[in-house]
Amino acid sequence: MSVSTVATWAVVIGGLLILLKPLGTYLYRVFTFQPTILDRPLKPVENVIFRLIGVSRDSSMSAVEYGVAFMLTNLVWAVMAYTLLRLQGLWPFNPQHFGNLSAGLSFNTAASFVTNTNWQAYSGENTMSYFSQFAVLQFLQFVTPASGGAVGVAFVRALAGRPLGNFFVDLTLLITRVLLPLAVIFGLFFVAQGVPDTLAGYLHLHTLTGAAQTVPRGPIAGFEAIEHLGQNGGGFTGANSANPLENPTALTNIAESIAMGLVPVAFFYMFGLFTRRTRLAWTLIAVAGTLYLIMLAMIYFPEAAGNPIVNQLGLLGHANMVGKEVRFGIGGTSIFETSTMAFTTGSVAAAQDSFLPVPSLAFFLGLFLNMVFGGQGVGLLNMLMFVILTIFLMGLMVGRTPEFLRKKIEAREVSLTAIAFLLHPLLILAGGALAVSTKAGLSGIFNPGPYGLSEILYAFASGAANNGSAMGGLNAALPFYEVAIGVVMIIGRYASIMAMLLVGESLLKKKAVPQTTGTMRTDTALFGGILLGAIVVLNALTFFPVMALGPIAEHYLLLAHHLFT
Repeated sequence: MSVSTVATWAVVIGGLLILLKPLGTYLYRVFTFQPTILDRPLKPVENVIFRLIGVSRDSSMSAVEYGVAFMLTNLVWAVMAYTLLRLQGLWPFNPQHFGNLSAGLSFNTAASFVTNTNWQAYSGENTMSYFSQFAVLQFLQFVTPASGGAVGVAFVRALAGRPLGNFFVDLTLLITRVLLPLAVIFGLFFVAQGVPDTLAGYLHLHTLTGAAQTVPRGPIAGFEAIEHLGQNGGGFTGANSANPLENPTALTNIAESIAMGLVPVAFFYMFGLFTRRTRLAWTLIAVAGTLYLIMLAMIYFPEAAGNPIVNQLGLLGHANMVGKEVRFGIGGTSIFETSTMAFTTGSVAAAQDSFLPVPSLAFFLGLFLNMVFGGQGVGLLNMLMFVILTIFLMGLMVGRTPEFLRKKIEAREVSLTAIAFLLHPLLILAGGALAVSTKAGLSGIFNPGPYGLSEILYAFASGAANNGSAMGGLNAALPFYEVAIGVVMIIGRYASIMAMLLVGESLLKKKAVPQTTGTMRTDTALFGGILLGAIVVLNALTFFPVMALGPIAEHYLLLAHHLFT
Protein backbone atom coordinates (compact mmCIF):
# COMPACT_ATOMS: atom_id res chain seq x y z
CA MET A 1 0.00 0.00 0.00
CA SER A 2 1.51 3.31 -1.10
CA VAL A 3 2.01 6.42 1.01
CA SER A 4 -0.43 8.34 -1.21
CA THR A 5 -3.12 5.70 -0.59
CA VAL A 6 -2.66 5.84 3.18
CA ALA A 7 -2.64 9.64 3.14
CA THR A 8 -5.78 9.82 0.98
CA TRP A 9 -7.68 7.41 3.19
CA ALA A 10 -6.52 9.18 6.35
CA VAL A 11 -7.69 12.58 5.08
CA VAL A 12 -11.11 11.32 3.94
CA ILE A 13 -11.91 9.16 6.98
CA GLY A 14 -10.25 11.55 9.42
CA GLY A 15 -12.06 14.51 7.90
CA LEU A 16 -15.44 12.84 8.33
CA LEU A 17 -14.64 11.86 11.94
CA ILE A 18 -13.51 15.37 12.79
CA LEU A 19 -16.47 17.10 11.19
CA LEU A 20 -19.32 14.80 12.22
CA LYS A 21 -19.64 16.15 15.79
CA PRO A 22 -19.64 19.92 15.03
CA LEU A 23 -21.91 19.48 12.00
CA GLY A 24 -24.20 17.10 13.90
CA THR A 25 -24.43 19.64 16.73
CA TYR A 26 -25.19 22.38 14.22
CA LEU A 27 -27.97 20.27 12.68
CA TYR A 28 -29.43 19.68 16.14
CA ARG A 29 -29.47 23.42 16.85
CA VAL A 30 -31.06 24.19 13.47
CA PHE A 31 -33.91 21.72 13.93
CA THR A 32 -34.55 22.61 17.55
CA PHE A 33 -34.70 26.28 16.45
CA GLN A 34 -31.80 27.39 18.62
CA PRO A 35 -29.61 30.36 17.62
CA THR A 36 -26.91 29.65 15.03
CA ILE A 37 -24.28 31.73 13.26
CA LEU A 38 -26.44 31.99 10.11
CA ASP A 39 -29.52 33.44 11.84
CA ARG A 40 -28.82 37.06 10.98
CA PRO A 41 -28.46 36.71 7.18
CA LEU A 42 -30.91 33.85 6.62
CA LYS A 43 -33.72 34.11 9.17
CA PRO A 44 -35.43 37.10 7.48
CA VAL A 45 -35.37 35.29 4.14
CA GLU A 46 -36.80 32.14 5.71
CA ASN A 47 -39.53 34.13 7.45
CA VAL A 48 -40.63 35.55 4.09
CA ILE A 49 -40.76 32.03 2.62
CA PHE A 50 -42.80 30.76 5.58
CA ARG A 51 -45.27 33.64 5.28
CA LEU A 52 -45.70 33.00 1.55
CA ILE A 53 -46.48 29.30 2.02
CA GLY A 54 -48.54 29.89 5.18
CA VAL A 55 -46.57 27.96 7.81
CA SER A 56 -44.76 28.83 11.03
CA ARG A 57 -41.54 27.42 12.45
CA ASP A 58 -43.28 25.80 15.42
CA SER A 59 -46.15 24.21 13.43
CA SER A 60 -46.39 20.44 13.31
CA MET A 61 -47.99 17.68 11.23
CA SER A 62 -49.11 14.11 11.80
CA ALA A 63 -47.17 11.30 10.12
CA VAL A 64 -49.78 11.01 7.36
CA GLU A 65 -49.83 14.77 6.79
CA TYR A 66 -46.02 14.91 6.75
CA GLY A 67 -45.80 11.97 4.34
CA VAL A 68 -48.49 13.34 2.03
CA ALA A 69 -46.78 16.75 1.94
CA PHE A 70 -43.51 14.99 1.14
CA MET A 71 -44.97 12.90 -1.69
CA LEU A 72 -47.19 15.61 -3.23
CA THR A 73 -44.31 18.09 -3.28
CA ASN A 74 -42.13 15.49 -4.97
CA LEU A 75 -44.93 14.80 -7.46
CA VAL A 76 -45.11 18.49 -8.38
CA TRP A 77 -41.33 18.54 -8.93
CA ALA A 78 -41.52 15.39 -11.07
CA VAL A 79 -44.26 16.81 -13.31
CA MET A 80 -42.35 20.08 -13.63
CA ALA A 81 -39.12 18.26 -14.54
CA TYR A 82 -40.87 15.98 -17.03
CA THR A 83 -42.55 18.92 -18.77
CA LEU A 84 -39.40 21.03 -18.97
CA LEU A 85 -37.35 18.14 -20.36
CA ARG A 86 -39.98 17.21 -22.93
CA LEU A 87 -39.88 20.84 -24.17
CA GLN A 88 -36.13 21.36 -23.76
CA GLY A 89 -35.72 22.84 -27.24
CA LEU A 90 -37.91 25.81 -26.34
CA TRP A 91 -35.86 27.08 -23.42
CA PRO A 92 -32.83 29.45 -23.40
CA PHE A 93 -29.23 28.60 -22.43
CA ASN A 94 -28.97 25.92 -25.10
CA PRO A 95 -25.87 26.83 -27.14
CA GLN A 96 -25.61 23.28 -28.50
CA HIS A 97 -29.24 23.41 -29.72
CA PHE A 98 -30.23 20.11 -28.14
CA GLY A 99 -33.78 19.02 -28.93
CA ASN A 100 -36.63 17.75 -26.77
CA LEU A 101 -36.18 14.55 -24.78
CA SER A 102 -38.37 11.53 -25.58
CA ALA A 103 -41.29 10.66 -23.33
CA GLY A 104 -39.55 7.55 -21.94
CA LEU A 105 -36.28 9.33 -21.19
CA SER A 106 -38.09 12.33 -19.69
CA PHE A 107 -40.06 10.04 -17.37
CA ASN A 108 -36.98 8.05 -16.38
CA THR A 109 -34.93 11.20 -15.72
CA ALA A 110 -37.69 12.98 -13.80
CA ALA A 111 -38.36 9.88 -11.68
CA SER A 112 -34.64 9.40 -11.16
CA PHE A 113 -33.78 12.91 -10.02
CA VAL A 114 -36.92 13.49 -7.96
CA THR A 115 -36.24 10.30 -5.97
CA ASN A 116 -32.64 11.40 -5.29
CA THR A 117 -31.43 8.47 -7.43
CA ASN A 118 -29.99 10.33 -10.42
CA TRP A 119 -29.90 7.23 -12.59
CA GLN A 120 -28.85 8.50 -16.02
CA ALA A 121 -29.95 6.69 -19.16
CA TYR A 122 -28.26 9.45 -21.17
CA SER A 123 -24.93 11.23 -21.51
CA GLY A 124 -25.35 14.77 -20.20
CA GLU A 125 -22.95 16.56 -22.54
CA ASN A 126 -24.74 15.07 -25.56
CA THR A 127 -28.33 15.38 -24.34
CA MET A 128 -28.97 18.15 -21.82
CA SER A 129 -28.95 21.89 -22.42
CA TYR A 130 -27.46 24.20 -19.81
CA PHE A 131 -31.00 25.16 -18.80
CA SER A 132 -31.90 21.52 -18.20
CA GLN A 133 -28.69 20.97 -16.26
CA PHE A 134 -28.96 23.88 -13.82
CA ALA A 135 -32.65 24.90 -13.81
CA VAL A 136 -34.09 21.37 -13.76
CA LEU A 137 -31.53 18.81 -12.63
CA GLN A 138 -29.45 20.98 -10.30
CA PHE A 139 -32.64 22.37 -8.73
CA LEU A 140 -33.78 18.82 -8.02
CA GLN A 141 -30.36 18.00 -6.58
CA PHE A 142 -31.03 20.59 -3.88
CA VAL A 143 -34.67 19.95 -3.04
CA THR A 144 -34.90 16.15 -3.25
CA PRO A 145 -32.12 15.25 -0.78
CA ALA A 146 -33.49 17.98 1.48
CA SER A 147 -36.95 16.39 1.35
CA GLY A 148 -35.49 12.99 2.34
CA GLY A 149 -33.47 14.64 5.07
CA ALA A 150 -36.61 16.37 6.36
CA VAL A 151 -38.30 12.98 6.82
CA GLY A 152 -35.23 11.80 8.73
CA VAL A 153 -35.49 14.81 11.02
CA ALA A 154 -39.20 14.12 11.63
CA PHE A 155 -38.48 10.48 12.51
CA VAL A 156 -35.74 11.47 14.94
CA ARG A 157 -38.06 13.99 16.59
CA ALA A 158 -40.66 11.25 17.08
CA LEU A 159 -38.09 8.93 18.68
CA ALA A 160 -37.08 11.80 20.98
CA GLY A 161 -40.71 12.24 22.09
CA ARG A 162 -41.21 15.51 20.21
CA PRO A 163 -43.88 16.45 17.62
CA LEU A 164 -42.83 15.56 14.07
CA GLY A 165 -42.64 19.18 12.93
CA ASN A 166 -43.65 20.69 9.60
CA PHE A 167 -42.31 19.24 6.34
CA PHE A 168 -42.06 22.60 4.57
CA VAL A 169 -40.16 24.19 7.47
CA ASP A 170 -37.69 21.31 7.65
CA LEU A 171 -37.27 21.28 3.86
CA THR A 172 -36.53 25.00 3.80
CA LEU A 173 -34.06 24.87 6.68
CA LEU A 174 -32.11 21.97 5.17
CA ILE A 175 -31.68 23.94 1.96
CA THR A 176 -30.94 27.38 3.42
CA ARG A 177 -28.94 26.38 6.51
CA VAL A 178 -27.11 23.28 5.28
CA LEU A 179 -26.97 22.54 1.57
CA LEU A 180 -26.68 26.04 0.12
CA PRO A 181 -23.84 27.23 2.42
CA LEU A 182 -21.90 23.99 1.96
CA ALA A 183 -22.48 24.07 -1.82
CA VAL A 184 -21.04 27.58 -2.02
CA ILE A 185 -17.92 26.51 -0.12
CA PHE A 186 -17.33 23.37 -2.16
CA GLY A 187 -18.27 25.06 -5.44
CA LEU A 188 -15.67 27.80 -4.94
CA PHE A 189 -13.08 25.18 -4.05
CA PHE A 190 -13.82 23.23 -7.23
CA VAL A 191 -13.48 26.39 -9.34
CA ALA A 192 -10.12 27.05 -7.69
CA GLN A 193 -9.06 23.52 -8.65
CA GLY A 194 -9.94 24.10 -12.31
CA VAL A 195 -13.51 22.82 -12.63
CA PRO A 196 -15.30 24.98 -15.26
CA ASP A 197 -18.35 27.06 -14.37
CA THR A 198 -19.56 28.99 -17.41
CA LEU A 199 -22.55 29.45 -19.71
CA ALA A 200 -20.32 29.75 -22.79
CA GLY A 201 -20.68 27.09 -25.47
CA TYR A 202 -18.52 24.03 -26.00
CA LEU A 203 -14.93 24.45 -27.17
CA HIS A 204 -14.02 23.24 -30.67
CA LEU A 205 -10.30 22.50 -30.79
CA HIS A 206 -7.70 20.84 -32.97
CA THR A 207 -5.40 18.24 -31.44
CA LEU A 208 -1.64 17.98 -32.01
CA THR A 209 -2.33 15.47 -34.76
CA GLY A 210 -4.73 17.85 -36.49
CA ALA A 211 -7.95 16.06 -35.57
CA ALA A 212 -11.01 18.10 -34.54
CA GLN A 213 -12.22 17.68 -30.97
CA THR A 214 -15.17 19.12 -29.06
CA VAL A 215 -14.62 19.78 -25.35
CA PRO A 216 -17.87 20.13 -23.38
CA ARG A 217 -18.06 22.65 -20.59
CA GLY A 218 -20.77 24.54 -18.73
CA PRO A 219 -21.88 25.36 -15.17
CA ILE A 220 -20.11 22.30 -13.82
CA ALA A 221 -18.53 23.40 -10.49
CA GLY A 222 -21.84 24.28 -8.84
CA PHE A 223 -23.37 21.11 -10.22
CA GLU A 224 -20.53 19.02 -8.75
CA ALA A 225 -20.87 20.58 -5.30
CA ILE A 226 -24.53 19.70 -4.77
CA GLU A 227 -24.19 16.44 -6.71
CA HIS A 228 -22.03 15.11 -3.88
CA LEU A 229 -23.31 17.06 -0.89
CA GLY A 230 -26.84 15.85 -1.64
CA GLN A 231 -25.81 12.25 -2.39
CA ASN A 232 -27.26 12.79 -5.86
CA GLY A 233 -24.54 11.38 -8.08
CA GLY A 234 -25.91 12.46 -11.44
CA GLY A 235 -22.92 13.76 -13.37
CA PHE A 236 -22.85 16.76 -15.67
CA THR A 237 -21.10 14.51 -18.22
CA GLY A 238 -21.55 10.85 -19.02
CA ALA A 239 -18.19 9.90 -17.49
CA ASN A 240 -19.17 11.59 -14.23
CA SER A 241 -16.28 12.13 -11.80
CA ALA A 242 -13.97 10.06 -14.01
CA ASN A 243 -14.00 13.11 -16.31
CA PRO A 244 -11.22 15.64 -15.52
CA LEU A 245 -13.74 18.44 -16.09
CA GLU A 246 -15.67 17.22 -13.05
CA ASN A 247 -12.83 15.85 -10.92
CA PRO A 248 -9.50 17.25 -12.10
CA THR A 249 -7.13 16.73 -9.16
CA ALA A 250 -6.39 14.47 -6.21
CA LEU A 251 -7.72 17.26 -3.97
CA THR A 252 -11.09 17.37 -5.73
CA ASN A 253 -11.24 13.58 -5.48
CA ILE A 254 -10.74 13.84 -1.72
CA ALA A 255 -13.18 16.75 -1.41
CA GLU A 256 -15.91 14.90 -3.32
CA SER A 257 -15.39 11.79 -1.18
CA ILE A 258 -15.77 13.87 1.99
CA ALA A 259 -18.73 15.85 0.63
CA MET A 260 -20.69 12.64 0.01
CA GLY A 261 -20.57 11.60 3.67
CA LEU A 262 -20.54 14.94 5.42
CA VAL A 263 -24.27 15.38 6.09
CA PRO A 264 -25.30 11.68 6.37
CA VAL A 265 -22.70 10.97 9.07
CA ALA A 266 -23.67 14.15 10.93
CA PHE A 267 -27.29 12.96 10.95
CA PHE A 268 -26.24 9.99 13.11
CA TYR A 269 -24.73 12.31 15.72
CA MET A 270 -27.75 14.63 15.54
CA PHE A 271 -29.91 11.59 16.39
CA GLY A 272 -27.83 11.06 19.54
CA LEU A 273 -28.31 14.67 20.64
CA PHE A 274 -32.06 14.61 19.99
CA THR A 275 -32.57 11.41 21.99
CA ARG A 276 -29.88 12.30 24.58
CA ARG A 277 -28.12 9.07 23.79
CA THR A 278 -24.85 10.02 22.16
CA ARG A 279 -23.35 6.64 23.15
CA LEU A 280 -26.02 4.95 21.05
CA ALA A 281 -25.20 7.31 18.19
CA TRP A 282 -21.52 6.37 18.41
CA THR A 283 -22.48 2.69 18.48
CA LEU A 284 -24.45 3.09 15.24
CA ILE A 285 -21.60 5.12 13.71
CA ALA A 286 -19.19 2.32 14.66
CA VAL A 287 -21.41 -0.33 13.02
CA ALA A 288 -21.80 1.67 9.81
CA GLY A 289 -18.11 2.58 9.88
CA THR A 290 -17.11 -1.08 10.19
CA LEU A 291 -19.18 -1.94 7.12
CA TYR A 292 -17.58 1.00 5.29
CA LEU A 293 -14.08 -0.31 6.04
CA ILE A 294 -15.06 -3.84 4.97
CA MET A 295 -16.31 -2.48 1.65
CA LEU A 296 -13.12 -0.43 1.21
CA ALA A 297 -10.96 -3.52 1.79
CA MET A 298 -13.06 -5.61 -0.59
CA ILE A 299 -12.57 -3.00 -3.33
CA TYR A 300 -8.94 -2.04 -2.82
CA PHE A 301 -7.04 -5.28 -2.15
CA PRO A 302 -8.32 -7.39 -5.09
CA GLU A 303 -7.78 -4.48 -7.49
CA ALA A 304 -4.30 -3.84 -6.10
CA ALA A 305 -3.46 -7.54 -6.46
CA GLY A 306 -4.47 -7.49 -10.11
CA ASN A 307 -6.34 -9.79 -12.44
CA PRO A 308 -5.36 -13.44 -11.73
CA ILE A 309 -5.34 -14.30 -15.44
CA VAL A 310 -2.94 -11.43 -16.16
CA ASN A 311 -0.83 -12.39 -13.15
CA GLN A 312 -0.43 -15.92 -14.53
CA LEU A 313 1.20 -14.42 -17.60
CA GLY A 314 4.08 -13.32 -15.40
CA LEU A 315 2.98 -9.72 -14.86
CA LEU A 316 2.82 -10.03 -11.07
CA GLY A 317 2.55 -6.85 -9.04
CA HIS A 318 0.51 -5.01 -11.62
CA ALA A 319 -2.72 -3.57 -10.22
CA ASN A 320 -5.90 -3.88 -12.26
CA MET A 321 -5.82 -0.37 -13.71
CA VAL A 322 -8.26 -1.10 -16.54
CA GLY A 323 -11.00 1.54 -16.36
CA LYS A 324 -9.40 3.18 -13.31
CA GLU A 325 -8.08 6.68 -12.74
CA VAL A 326 -4.33 6.91 -13.33
CA ARG A 327 -4.49 10.35 -11.71
CA PHE A 328 -5.73 8.90 -8.39
CA GLY A 329 -4.40 5.34 -8.47
CA ILE A 330 -6.16 2.33 -6.98
CA GLY A 331 -6.16 3.92 -3.51
CA GLY A 332 -7.89 7.17 -4.45
CA THR A 333 -10.30 5.43 -6.80
CA SER A 334 -11.19 2.78 -4.19
CA ILE A 335 -12.16 5.22 -1.45
CA PHE A 336 -14.22 7.28 -3.90
CA GLU A 337 -16.07 4.15 -5.06
CA THR A 338 -16.58 3.00 -1.46
CA SER A 339 -18.03 6.37 -0.53
CA THR A 340 -20.36 6.50 -3.49
CA MET A 341 -21.78 3.06 -2.58
CA ALA A 342 -21.87 3.62 1.18
CA PHE A 343 -23.53 7.04 0.99
CA THR A 344 -25.79 5.93 -1.92
CA THR A 345 -24.50 8.78 -4.06
CA GLY A 346 -23.97 6.99 -7.37
CA SER A 347 -21.21 9.25 -8.64
CA VAL A 348 -18.29 7.27 -10.08
CA ALA A 349 -14.60 7.96 -10.60
CA ALA A 350 -13.97 4.80 -12.64
CA ALA A 351 -15.79 2.44 -14.97
CA GLN A 352 -17.92 0.21 -12.72
CA ASP A 353 -17.71 -2.70 -15.15
CA SER A 354 -13.90 -2.66 -15.03
CA PHE A 355 -13.75 -3.96 -11.44
CA LEU A 356 -13.09 -7.57 -10.53
CA PRO A 357 -15.92 -9.71 -9.05
CA VAL A 358 -15.07 -9.24 -5.35
CA PRO A 359 -15.07 -5.40 -5.60
CA SER A 360 -18.34 -5.70 -7.53
CA LEU A 361 -19.68 -7.72 -4.60
CA ALA A 362 -18.75 -4.81 -2.32
CA PHE A 363 -20.77 -2.48 -4.55
CA PHE A 364 -23.74 -4.81 -4.19
CA LEU A 365 -23.21 -4.85 -0.42
CA GLY A 366 -23.64 -1.08 -0.25
CA LEU A 367 -26.74 -1.17 -2.44
CA PHE A 368 -28.35 -4.06 -0.55
CA LEU A 369 -27.73 -2.63 2.93
CA ASN A 370 -28.63 0.95 2.01
CA MET A 371 -27.62 2.08 5.51
CA VAL A 372 -23.81 2.30 5.55
CA PHE A 373 -24.58 5.90 6.54
CA GLY A 374 -26.62 6.11 3.32
CA GLY A 375 -28.21 9.34 2.12
CA GLN A 376 -28.92 12.17 4.53
CA GLY A 377 -31.79 11.24 6.81
CA VAL A 378 -32.80 8.20 4.76
CA GLY A 379 -29.66 6.25 5.66
CA LEU A 380 -30.35 6.87 9.35
CA LEU A 381 -33.95 5.70 8.83
CA ASN A 382 -32.68 2.44 7.35
CA MET A 383 -30.15 1.94 10.16
CA LEU A 384 -32.88 2.44 12.78
CA MET A 385 -35.05 -0.01 10.84
CA PHE A 386 -32.35 -2.65 11.39
CA VAL A 387 -32.06 -1.61 15.05
CA ILE A 388 -35.79 -2.23 15.60
CA LEU A 389 -35.62 -5.60 13.80
CA THR A 390 -32.58 -6.63 15.84
CA ILE A 391 -34.25 -5.65 19.12
CA PHE A 392 -37.33 -7.60 18.11
CA LEU A 393 -35.29 -10.71 17.31
CA MET A 394 -33.40 -10.43 20.61
CA GLY A 395 -36.69 -10.05 22.45
CA LEU A 396 -37.93 -13.29 20.89
CA MET A 397 -34.81 -15.10 22.08
CA VAL A 398 -35.17 -14.02 25.72
CA GLY A 399 -38.98 -14.16 25.83
CA ARG A 400 -39.41 -10.48 26.64
CA THR A 401 -41.32 -7.64 24.97
CA PRO A 402 -38.63 -5.63 23.15
CA GLU A 403 -38.07 -1.96 24.02
CA PHE A 404 -36.30 0.85 22.22
CA LEU A 405 -35.72 4.28 23.76
CA ARG A 406 -38.06 3.26 26.62
CA LYS A 407 -40.91 2.50 24.21
CA LYS A 408 -42.28 -1.03 23.70
CA ILE A 409 -41.86 -2.49 20.22
CA GLU A 410 -45.12 -4.26 19.46
CA ALA A 411 -46.97 -5.77 16.50
CA ARG A 412 -47.68 -2.51 14.63
CA GLU A 413 -44.09 -1.28 14.74
CA VAL A 414 -42.65 -4.68 13.80
CA SER A 415 -45.11 -5.10 10.91
CA LEU A 416 -44.36 -1.69 9.44
CA THR A 417 -40.61 -2.17 9.89
CA ALA A 418 -40.79 -5.60 8.22
CA ILE A 419 -42.63 -4.04 5.27
CA ALA A 420 -39.91 -1.39 4.93
CA PHE A 421 -37.20 -4.08 5.10
CA LEU A 422 -38.78 -6.59 2.70
CA LEU A 423 -39.78 -4.05 0.09
CA HIS A 424 -36.16 -3.40 -0.88
CA PRO A 425 -35.23 -6.99 -1.87
CA LEU A 426 -38.65 -7.49 -3.43
CA LEU A 427 -38.05 -4.64 -5.88
CA ILE A 428 -34.56 -5.87 -6.75
CA LEU A 429 -35.35 -9.55 -7.12
CA ALA A 430 -38.72 -9.10 -8.83
CA GLY A 431 -37.27 -6.53 -11.24
CA GLY A 432 -34.33 -8.79 -12.04
CA ALA A 433 -36.61 -11.80 -12.54
CA LEU A 434 -38.83 -9.81 -14.91
CA ALA A 435 -35.79 -8.66 -16.92
CA VAL A 436 -34.25 -12.12 -17.37
CA SER A 437 -37.61 -13.71 -18.23
CA THR A 438 -38.61 -11.29 -20.98
CA LYS A 439 -37.19 -10.61 -24.42
CA ALA A 440 -37.22 -6.86 -23.76
CA GLY A 441 -35.05 -7.30 -20.66
CA LEU A 442 -32.63 -9.78 -22.20
CA SER A 443 -32.09 -7.57 -25.26
CA GLY A 444 -30.24 -5.05 -23.10
CA ILE A 445 -27.47 -7.45 -22.04
CA PHE A 446 -24.17 -6.96 -23.86
CA ASN A 447 -22.07 -9.33 -21.74
CA PRO A 448 -22.67 -13.10 -21.50
CA GLY A 449 -22.39 -15.32 -18.44
CA PRO A 450 -22.73 -14.38 -14.75
CA TYR A 451 -21.69 -10.79 -15.43
CA GLY A 452 -24.78 -10.23 -17.58
CA LEU A 453 -26.96 -11.24 -14.62
CA SER A 454 -24.92 -9.00 -12.34
CA GLU A 455 -25.54 -6.03 -14.63
CA ILE A 456 -29.31 -6.52 -14.45
CA LEU A 457 -29.35 -7.03 -10.68
CA TYR A 458 -27.09 -4.00 -10.23
CA ALA A 459 -29.43 -1.80 -12.27
CA PHE A 460 -32.46 -2.69 -10.16
CA ALA A 461 -30.48 -2.57 -6.90
CA SER A 462 -29.17 0.87 -7.84
CA GLY A 463 -32.69 2.07 -8.57
CA ALA A 464 -34.22 0.57 -5.41
CA ALA A 465 -31.43 2.01 -3.24
CA ASN A 466 -31.76 5.43 -4.93
CA ASN A 467 -28.07 5.21 -5.80
CA GLY A 468 -28.06 5.73 -9.57
CA SER A 469 -24.72 4.24 -10.58
CA ALA A 470 -24.63 1.60 -13.30
CA MET A 471 -22.46 -1.09 -14.80
CA GLY A 472 -21.71 0.09 -18.31
CA GLY A 473 -22.52 -3.14 -20.11
CA LEU A 474 -26.31 -2.86 -19.79
CA ASN A 475 -28.30 -0.88 -22.37
CA ALA A 476 -30.37 1.11 -19.89
CA ALA A 477 -31.71 3.39 -22.64
CA LEU A 478 -34.17 0.73 -23.79
CA PRO A 479 -37.85 1.58 -23.07
CA PHE A 480 -38.15 -1.53 -20.87
CA TYR A 481 -35.41 -0.36 -18.49
CA GLU A 482 -36.41 3.30 -18.63
CA VAL A 483 -39.90 2.43 -17.37
CA ALA A 484 -39.10 -0.55 -15.11
CA ILE A 485 -36.24 1.12 -13.26
CA GLY A 486 -38.24 4.36 -13.06
CA VAL A 487 -41.07 2.51 -11.29
CA VAL A 488 -38.60 0.76 -8.95
CA MET A 489 -37.02 4.10 -8.02
CA ILE A 490 -40.39 5.61 -7.13
CA ILE A 491 -41.62 2.70 -5.02
CA GLY A 492 -38.23 2.23 -3.36
CA ARG A 493 -38.13 5.88 -2.33
CA TYR A 494 -41.60 6.53 -1.01
CA ALA A 495 -43.10 3.29 0.32
CA SER A 496 -40.37 2.56 2.85
CA ILE A 497 -40.19 6.18 3.99
CA MET A 498 -43.93 6.24 4.67
CA ALA A 499 -43.73 2.97 6.62
CA MET A 500 -40.94 4.30 8.85
CA LEU A 501 -42.77 7.61 9.40
CA LEU A 502 -45.75 5.64 10.70
CA VAL A 503 -43.40 3.66 12.97
CA GLY A 504 -42.08 6.92 14.39
CA GLU A 505 -45.55 8.30 15.08
CA SER A 506 -46.62 5.01 16.66
CA LEU A 507 -43.67 5.12 19.05
CA LEU A 508 -44.33 8.79 19.78
CA LYS A 509 -47.84 7.99 21.01
CA LYS A 510 -46.65 5.26 23.39
CA LYS A 511 -46.01 5.91 27.04
CA ALA A 512 -42.42 5.60 28.19
CA VAL A 513 -41.74 2.57 30.35
CA PRO A 514 -39.29 2.67 33.25
CA GLN A 515 -35.84 1.29 32.61
CA THR A 516 -35.03 -1.78 34.73
CA THR A 517 -32.15 -4.20 35.14
CA GLY A 518 -33.83 -6.38 32.51
CA THR A 519 -33.91 -3.61 29.89
CA MET A 520 -31.68 -4.38 26.95
CA ARG A 521 -29.05 -1.69 26.51
CA THR A 522 -28.47 -0.54 22.94
CA ASP A 523 -25.45 1.68 23.51
CA THR A 524 -22.87 -1.03 24.18
CA ALA A 525 -20.26 -2.78 22.07
CA LEU A 526 -22.18 -6.04 22.63
CA PHE A 527 -25.33 -4.65 21.03
CA GLY A 528 -23.26 -3.12 18.23
CA GLY A 529 -21.80 -6.56 17.46
CA ILE A 530 -25.23 -8.20 17.54
CA LEU A 531 -26.64 -5.46 15.29
CA LEU A 532 -23.79 -5.92 12.82
CA GLY A 533 -24.36 -9.67 12.79
CA ALA A 534 -28.11 -9.28 12.31
CA ILE A 535 -27.57 -6.90 9.38
CA VAL A 536 -25.18 -9.33 7.68
CA VAL A 537 -27.32 -12.43 8.31
CA LEU A 538 -30.63 -10.88 7.23
CA ASN A 539 -29.13 -9.60 3.99
CA ALA A 540 -27.17 -12.81 3.31
CA LEU A 541 -30.35 -14.87 3.65
CA THR A 542 -32.06 -12.53 1.22
CA PHE A 543 -29.44 -11.95 -1.45
CA PHE A 544 -26.85 -14.75 -1.29
CA PRO A 545 -28.59 -17.01 -3.87
CA VAL A 546 -28.54 -14.36 -6.61
CA MET A 547 -25.02 -13.28 -5.68
CA ALA A 548 -23.94 -16.91 -6.00
CA LEU A 549 -25.16 -16.81 -9.60
CA GLY A 550 -23.55 -13.44 -10.30
CA PRO A 551 -20.27 -12.05 -8.89
CA ILE A 552 -19.44 -15.09 -6.73
CA ALA A 553 -19.76 -17.46 -9.70
CA GLU A 554 -17.78 -15.03 -11.84
CA HIS A 555 -15.02 -14.89 -9.21
CA TYR A 556 -14.50 -18.65 -9.16
CA LEU A 557 -14.66 -18.87 -12.95
CA LEU A 558 -12.02 -16.13 -13.10
CA LEU A 559 -9.78 -18.12 -10.75
CA ALA A 560 -10.27 -21.05 -13.12
CA HIS A 561 -9.11 -18.72 -15.95
CA HIS A 562 -12.47 -18.95 -17.69
CA LEU A 563 -13.29 -16.01 -19.97
CA PHE A 564 -16.57 -15.01 -21.61
CA THR A 565 -16.60 -13.53 -25.10
